[in-house]
Amino acid sequence: MAERISRTTLVSALVVATALALVVMGFTAITRAGAPAGGAAPQAAGEPAAAAHVMQGTQGTQHTQGHVMAAADPVPSGDDPDGDGYIPANPPVTGVEPSTEIPPHRYFHEFQANCSVNHTGSVDPIVYPGQTGKSHNHTFMGNDTTDENSTTASLGAGGTACKAPGDLSAYWMPTLYKGDQEVRPVGPQTIYYKAGVTDYRTVRPFPEGLRFVVGSPTQTAEEFRNHPGMVEGYECGESYHNYEFPAVCPTSPDTQLNLRMQAPSCWDGKNLDTPDHKAHMAYPVVMGANQDVCPTSHPVALPMIEFKMAWPVNGDMSQVRLASGTGHSFHYDFFNAWDDATLDAMVDHCIVGGLQCDARGYDQNNPGEGAALDENYELP
Repeated sequence: MAERISRTTLVSALVVATALALVVMGFTAITRAGAPAGGAAPQAAGEPAAAAHVMQGTQGTQHTQGHVMAAADPVPSGDDPDGDGYIPANPPVTGVEPSTEIPPHRYFHEFQANCSVNHTGSVDPIVYPGQTGKSHNHTFMGNDTTDENSTTASLGAGGTACKAPGDLSAYWMPTLYKGDQEVRPVGPQTIYYKAGVTDYRTVRPFPEGLRFVVGSPTQTAEEFRNHPGMVEGYECGESYHNYEFPAVCPTSPDTQLNLRMQAPSCWDGKNLDTPDHKAHMAYPVVMGANQDVCPTSHPVALPMIEFKMAWPVNGDMSQVRLASGTGHSFHYDFFNAWDDATLDAMVDHCIVGGLQCDARGYDQNNPGEGAALDENYELP
């Protein structure tokens, strides 16, 4: 009897030990799968967490909205051969202190990039490089070669649907549908390049190959409404400040659905990309007498991009949706591939020069200042 009890106790102990080992292994696997390669990176100021591509379900199951969850293992790509998510700037920008000076007053300091839609596809070369069909469908503007394998070099060798041939950058956002019908913006869309900081004289051009994501497909309605880049929400007709698609828009021929959203404009000077595609960028912070100044962690002032999109859809909006989900899932991506000399000229003439320029770098209110580009939107 004593021997039987001893054997039973031994078996029970083995079962418990095995179960505990499996639990520990399970937690270890979850921890490894959830940890970003290269360690946790800080998120950009005001942005949802980088893991916002993944949401927790009510029972703790991981789900995705818009993007399918990426594999836990790093994925090497053309610009990121080791697949750790970091693309270092070469050379980095060092020794910059954020400016707190008050410059001469200029009401405007901006220029436009007018770029048309040229294709759509279920690819995302920033979030899912080299992976076809991993992303929700996107609408691509600007560079006509943008696909899942895009790199700085491939974009530089491509063509463009922007007015300025020197703007080979890639711009994209989730595709909008009405029912099952794809709705593309018609004609050149307005993408502003502005000064996001008070001292507009300190703004410098984007480094070649810089890329980032603005917003998240899994942000909540509240996060979308309170996003630091939000301007006035969705607009149509006389309806403003909508953070979901309006139920109805006027049916007049000139009524379209509009949205404006601004990107962070302060750069860490070190990375062209980071694992969450946001941590290397930050929004300016308010200091002193309502000054917008780059934080010391991201001291380099770059142009502030503002998407101003217009979709030709109106009337009953109940069937309108984004490929990423509801209206508050809107977000967008930017991959810089400007010709360096062209971008330098536009930034210096229009932003640093305190002008309100069109895509030629011409300010019709200040014709005496001339234009940065010629009648073909190229450097003279």
